[in-house]
Amino acid sequence: MAPATQVELSPPPGDAVSAVVFAPESSTKLLVASWDKNVYRYDLSNGASDAKLANTYEHRAPVLDVCFGASDDEAYTAGMDWAVNRINLTNGEKVLVSKHAAPVRNVRYSANHGILVSASWDCSLNLHDTENPSSTPLRVSLPGKPQALAISPSKVVVAMTGRIINIYDLDAIKALLTQGGSGSDLKPWQQRESSLRYLTRALACMPNDAGYATSSIEGRVAVEWFEDTAESQARKYAFKCHRQPAPDGDGDIVYPVNALAFHSVHGTFASGGGDGTVALWDAEAKRRLKQYQKSPNSVAALAFSNNGKYLAIGVCPGFETGQQDYNGAGQTSVIIRELGENEAKGKGSK
Repeated sequence: MAPATQVELSPPPGDAVSAVVFAPESSTKLLVASWDKNVYRYDLSNGASDAKLANTYEHRAPVLDVCFGASDDEAYTAGMDWAVNRINLTNGEKVLVSKHAAPVRNVRYSANHGILVSASWDCSLNLHDTENPSSTPLRVSLPGKPQALAISPSKVVVAMTGRIINIYDLDAIKALLTQGGSGSDLKPWQQRESSLRYLTRALACMPNDAGYATSSIEGRVAVEWFEDTAESQARKYAFKCHRQPAPDGDGDIVYPVNALAFHSVHGTFASGGGDGTVALWDAEAKRRLKQYQKSPNSVAALAFSNNGKYLAIGVCPGFETGQQDYNGAGQTSVIIRELGENEAKGKGSK
């Protein structure tokens, strides 16, 4: 078996990376959202070592998130201009889908339901039925400012300030959109208090639809299950990570855990932190599988390809050193790691 390879994409974004995402069908199409107001599309069809920049899509303001839509040729973006846009990745056409009243932090698409969800710092969700473009979008008020958003095959999970986590049922959302209901009619399937004491930084759902993981600014990750039974809830746990011993030997330096991503094949997950490291974890066995070579800057975003062959890592300066004048230009990179056959396999996997 050939050793795993790791390469930096060239050219990199011109400023900090906010999101990386692989196409739902092809494992060779990667989108990268950046604070330089662009979304970059890279082509890995000739392998990671020969990846090419295929196109860039310019926006009016920094892009905070990007996701693919119903096909590999469609994407949605969320930005500081308060807008959600649809991009035709083939011809570059950009169409405004909806507006919020503040920057849009996240955007996610449910292929199973044809629903687009955007979460804004105006404390709202916008829900769109993309299979019926003439239908009226729903605006759902949130009890806190959203910090992270993720979608599983059946659920929408929103982590907010105040340690609030709302879980919505996608079937219920689809029914409400189809019937023309109002956003006030949509109630959370569950509302939970975060297992983490500090602000949530990242959120990712398990590919088997069983639960999700969250991370905080205080070097911890929590793993929880959707099933609301005493037995299932007893399985949830949290652990410390992305910490380094202080130089003076007095305790640890604690870094934010900025990114989480589940492996689509093995169900293990990766975490990326302000310490510049990426670690692989086995959620079932509650153990770390490996930790990769340290990057010179903070890990801001992670994504596995749908076939599990590639791991995309967005690296850029963080705020860990307390700098006032942020500038990610020239210090930003996107790394593609080509995984070995069993590199992301859990210890208990057959």
